[in-house]
Amino acid sequence: MRLAVLNAADDLLVEQGFTATTIEGIAARAGVAKQTIYRWWKSKVDILLDALIDDAREGLAWADPAGTPTDDLTSHLRRVAAFFQEPAGQVLQALLGHAQLDKDTAVALRERFLREQRARDVAGLSAILERHTDRPPRPETVDGLVDLLLGPVSHRILVQGAPVDEDLLRATARAVLQPAT
Repeated sequence: MRLAVLNAADDLLVEQGFTATTIEGIAARAGVAKQTIYRWWKSKVDILLDALIDDAREGLAWADPAGTPTDDLTSHLRRVAAFFQEPAGQVLQALLGHAQLDKDTAVALRERFLREQRARDVAGLSAILERHTDRPPRPETVDGLVDLLLGPVSHRILVQGAPVDEDLLRATARAVLQPAT
């Protein structure tokens, strides 16, 4: 039942957008009663956040460092860019947009998703940098480098609405590695 509701929410958001996605529509698509949904979730934002959290664990996971640092970072950025094109990435985009207008959504998104994803990003980048430099990087350095790593891809997709090309991914990876060494 839970998975049916999460999938229904993803599908409806992609098909008709955030505003048109309703609890009633999600219930109908999932084949459950509206009351059943309200036992588990307070709002469509809560449903979409749960769907995003589940999907991002796999979709935004960091692979174990295996190649050159540039290749490892480029590969991860490729995964991030691809995630934004998937239904889960469209959920993230919708929640980010709604968070600009709704304080409760902003808080929930930060506390339930962004904080945990940030920790995964810091850990993933730290592993690559440690493998590259043979020493653990300073946490404050990695924190700033995560911004440098993800900023260009996020800006290109979220602000410009433009595709991400391989040149941007490689240049970003190199830019992150330069101060780390």
